[in-house]
Amino acid sequence: MICVSIGRGRHALMIAEHKHLVEQGAKLVELRLDYITGAVKVKRLLADRPGPVVVTCRRRQDGGLYSGTEEDRLVLLRTAIAEGAEYVDLEEHAAFLVPRFGKTKRIVSYHDFHKTPEDLDEIYARLCELDPDVVKICTMANHPSDNVRMLRLVRGSHVPTVGFCMGDIGTPTRILCGKFGSPWTYATFHEERALAPGQLSFQQMTDVYHYDDIKADTEVYGVVADPVAHSLSPLIHNAAFQKSGLNKVYVPLRVPREHLASFIDEAGELGLCGLSVTIPHKEAIVEMLHETDDAVRGIGAANTVVFKGGHRHGYNTDYAAAMGSLEEAVAGHFRDDMGMKNKTALVMGAGGVGRAIAFGLVQRGVQVFVCDGEAERASQLAAALGCRVVEWPARHGVHADLLFNCTPIGMHPNVDETPYAKHHLRPAMIVFDVVYNPENTLLVKDARSRNCRVVTGVDMFVRQAAAQFKLFTGEDAPAELMREVMKRAISAAKA
Repeated sequence: MICVSIGRGRHALMIAEHKHLVEQGAKLVELRLDYITGAVKVKRLLADRPGPVVVTCRRRQDGGLYSGTEEDRLVLLRTAIAEGAEYVDLEEHAAFLVPRFGKTKRIVSYHDFHKTPEDLDEIYARLCELDPDVVKICTMANHPSDNVRMLRLVRGSHVPTVGFCMGDIGTPTRILCGKFGSPWTYATFHEERALAPGQLSFQQMTDVYHYDDIKADTEVYGVVADPVAHSLSPLIHNAAFQKSGLNKVYVPLRVPREHLASFIDEAGELGLCGLSVTIPHKEAIVEMLHETDDAVRGIGAANTVVFKGGHRHGYNTDYAAAMGSLEEAVAGHFRDDMGMKNKTALVMGAGGVGRAIAFGLVQRGVQVFVCDGEAERASQLAAALGCRVVEWPARHGVHADLLFNCTPIGMHPNVDETPYAKHHLRPAMIVFDVVYNPENTLLVKDARSRNCRVVTGVDMFVRQAAAQFKLFTGEDAPAELMREVMKRAISAAKA
């Protein structure tokens, strides 16, 4: 179940949003009394409520907005109980001062907006002594291990426990806590009005993650990156799982570079069965794998991990996806009918995608030049694959037939940037931009205006994601659905 938090300054708006949410299928809402400006009229909020509520009035030191006296705040909570609210949320200190009476159930809660304490078990034990019907523990995740500790606590609890972590790192726990036994999770009314760090909207939780379908036996997949909030992978993979009727969920996993190894070691505790891997982890993760395919060994980067039988199997679906997209563009483009062979390519960016594309080009007899803002990175890639290096400022001096942008330049929100000056583009060139959001980057627009053949990042992204889906499930992906979902998301973001 999803509890949707409503925080509005006026009673009428809070009542209207409650009614709207119930019409949208919400089974429980949280009324944040601390958001109301002026005198709070508890009876008005509860008199004709359309569904069950949690009444909360949070002090500033507990992450709320209430600035009145503590005595007045406790009166509001006692009034909610007297009016028959289904639940009232009491922080640890308030639970001593607000007695149980009537049918209202007590949520005894603990919040830490800075960290996830090491003594979670002791905190839980203290809360259990305060006559709770439900324990709620919400802390800030600063390390992926905080998520594991929190979900481990929820799974082992003997009193119903809502437990999750805040912040971008903690977002997976909001989606997965039900799998571990939490009676509900929390969401916000709208994604632009989050009431706590990392909080997702009710629409995201229902339409993207299908939270109420997540059970103890649901298989977990995800994209590991830093940052990760911009990724469209959860959107398209969850749509594909849903279309295929599979008991799987795909979550965003923000993992800082220095925490990758410990995250991989603890992946089993999250129930992870597979990962998409992207910036900045594609190269670093290779040394953490037990088995790899030929592409990973040749490229030195992996974008897919499958956990099976205690082993981590690594794959690179970027390689085949990029080459498939490129070969379609090349067909019939060059007058000598030689395809890519003996052509010259400039690959801008020596990260995971750049490595995959350079590897594929070398295999096809292309003369490859590599450049990167970090010169040493480009030199290492060139040495590994037998390419040539060009300094970033000198990249326009390469007379390229094939031009690849494998950098984040031009990615949302920096849509007015391009890695390659327009006046250096020639009509005979094929220009391939791996950036997919937006699809029509400034480089793509410039290339089209110069009559170049263009390949966008959307085609490559969908191809590699479809290949990942096959590795995750053993089934063919609904590729057209994935493409449609992705294009809609990009259009919505642009609007």
